[in-house]
Amino acid sequence: MTIALVRRLGAEALGSLILTGVVIGSGILASRLSAGNDGVALLGNTAATAAILFVLIIGLGPISGAHFNPAVTLVMVLRRALSPFEATGYVVVQIAGCVLGAWLAHAMFELPIIQTSTHVRAGFAQGLSEAIATFTLITTILLVSRWRAEAVPAAVACAIAAGYWWTASTSFANPAITIARSMSDTFAGVRPDDVPGFIVGQIAGALAALLACGFLAPKGEH
Repeated sequence: MTIALVRRLGAEALGSLILTGVVIGSGILASRLSAGNDGVALLGNTAATAAILFVLIIGLGPISGAHFNPAVTLVMVLRRALSPFEATGYVVVQIAGCVLGAWLAHAMFELPIIQTSTHVRAGFAQGLSEAIATFTLITTILLVSRWRAEAVPAAVACAIAAGYWWTASTSFANPAITIARSMSDTFAGVRPDDVPGFIVGQIAGALAALLACGFLAPKGEH
């Protein structure tokens, strides 16, 4: 393993940790401050998530590509932008970083570090929502990076912010953060029993986006 790859894995781990810490931490604080108004809590959660995504992609993108998401990494492997060996490392540190981010959020708010979510997000509509959310995210990354690469950080932040409000699942769109959120019985959590349906939807959405973008913007054409 080269020093360059170690740096890239470190960037993916750090970005995943901070992203998850913000998603869960802002959900905890928003829930406490909103006096039971879930709409207000979601608004705060959305703003914090979009803001940190923008910052993380700008800061860590030049190092690792700023995936922070196994669905994005899968697509990059299929596009031959990343080797399977590199991708395996990416996914491991993404999941580890997300779990550590959840624990960090719990510690900051003086909650039990180890938790299991009881937040039910079951049913076909939730899985479909995750497929659509992930499709939108991957399409945003692939098309915007093709036509206007400097706009990717803002475009991804906006796609996730919109997804929080137009999908029934509030747009997890990330298998690693889904796993971590199953370990947090807070506003941002998801029951472990519902995680497989979310991940299936996310992978399906990512693959559909890859196919759609391959048709809309084939390599070699401008």
